[in-house]
Amino acid sequence: MGREIEHVPYGYEPPAEKRKGTLVYYDSFEHTTDEELKAAAQAALDKSFSKLVLYPLHEETVRRMSRQPVSSYYKREDRLHEWKREQGASGITVENLEGKRKKYTPIDSALRHLTERYPAPHFLYLTPETANLFASFSSFEEWIKKLRLLLTEAPQSPHPRLDKFRHRWSVAGEESGKVQ
Repeated sequence: MGREIEHVPYGYEPPAEKRKGTLVYYDSFEHTTDEELKAAAQAALDKSFSKLVLYPLHEETVRRMSRQPVSSYYKREDRLHEWKREQGASGITVENLEGKRKKYTPIDSALRHLTERYPAPHFLYLTPETANLFASFSSFEEWIKKLRLLLTEAPQSPHPRLDKFRHRWSVAGEESGKVQ
């Protein structure tokens, strides 16, 4: 392997990277509209994330979490890929871990995979319903210390654990730095 020599003036320091971190949109995407996807992409731009990861849940995962009927995984994934092509954005990724597994994936396994694969800091973009579900899991307190939540809107009645860690989440679209 050849090396390329790069000449720089004495004292030169490379500019700090302006974009960093990952925003993960963790959802079934069954009823998600294009406007909601655009809002997530805009939140990623506003907060200067280097990557927006769309994480569609497998049917079995949705059934175990919310017991709601959902269309097949590949249809929802294809819709996300189509939306991504329309946007033409390079910083958007559709994660296919659950499509490869083809079965129920616990949120702990999904978060472990996401935090190992994508650059930190990690933020989860969730609906209030999904945030309340996540807060109901026993591992919530362990995960909320490692990542932050960005909610689509303020929850009407937050789960007690979600309320306890109010300082670790905010609502998208509110002023930067202001915590709900």
